[in-house]
Amino acid sequence: MQNKLKIAFIGGGNMANALIGGLLVNLTTPENIHVVDPYQPSLSKLQATFGVTTALQIDAALQTVDVIILSVKPQQLREVVTTLAPHLKGQLLLSIAAGIRAVDISRWLNGYDKIVRTMPNTPALIGKGITGLAAMTGVSEMQRQASQDIMSAVGETVWLKDESQIDAVTAVSGSGPAYIFYFIEAMQQAALELGLDAAQAKQLAIATFNGAAQLAQASDEPVQVLRERVTSKGGTTYAALCSMEESKIKEAIITAIKAAAARGKQLGDEFGAQA
Repeated sequence: MQNKLKIAFIGGGNMANALIGGLLVNLTTPENIHVVDPYQPSLSKLQATFGVTTALQIDAALQTVDVIILSVKPQQLREVVTTLAPHLKGQLLLSIAAGIRAVDISRWLNGYDKIVRTMPNTPALIGKGITGLAAMTGVSEMQRQASQDIMSAVGETVWLKDESQIDAVTAVSGSGPAYIFYFIEAMQQAALELGLDAAQAKQLAIATFNGAAQLAQASDEPVQVLRERVTSKGGTTYAALCSMEESKIKEAIITAIKAAAARGKQLGDEFGAQA
C-alpha cells in the first residue's frame, strides 16, 4: 500500500540509502522523496539508483514536505538544524543521528517539539533492522504513525516511554550487531584451530547463528529453556557452557553492554552541551 507522505532526507549516507530503499519497496514512490547532501557524487548515486529528487543545500523546498529525516553525523547536526529552522512549518523531524537527544535538537530550534528520536541498527541495510523510537510531546498521533511506517520499512520497531531509554537501546541493538560479529569471529577461529577450513568455519558459524536466532524468534518458550534443551549434563554442550561460566562470559557481556549504555549517555551529554 502506497503512502503519500512527502519525505526529505538531510544527509545521503548508508542509513539514508537503506531507508530510501525500504521506503520505495514498502511505502512510497520516488517523487515523494527528496534528499539534501552537499556531496554531489552521493546525490548522483541516489538519483541513479532510486530516481529521487536531490539538492545540494537546505532551501524552501523543505517547507512542502511532511517529514524531515535527520541522517547526518552527530557533530554536524547542530549546524544542520540551525540552517533548517527557518523552513520548519510543523513538519515532523525524525532523527536517526546517534547520540543527539531530541531535547537538545528542540533547544537548538527554540523549543520546536515535533521531534521523534530513533536508534536503528545496521541490519536495516538488508531490511532486517530494529529501531527504538521516542517521541516528544508535540508529536501528533498521525506523526507517530508516520514515524512507525517509515522505520518499519527497514525492519521491526519498538516504541519507548521515555527518551532516556534510547541509551539502553543503543547498547543492546544499536551496537549489538558488533557483538554478534565478534562472537562469530570467535566461532570461526575455533573452527580453524580444530582443523576446518575457512569456508567451512564461516558457513557453520553463520548458519548456526541464523538458525538459533530464528528458532528463538519462532518459539514461545524463553531462550533459557531452549538452551537447556540442547545441554545434556556431561555432554559436549555442557562442557562448553561450563567453560564459559568459569570464564564469566555472561557477566562480561552484561558489563560490556552497560559500558555501551554509559558511553551513549556520555556522548549525549557532550553533544548536548553545545550552546
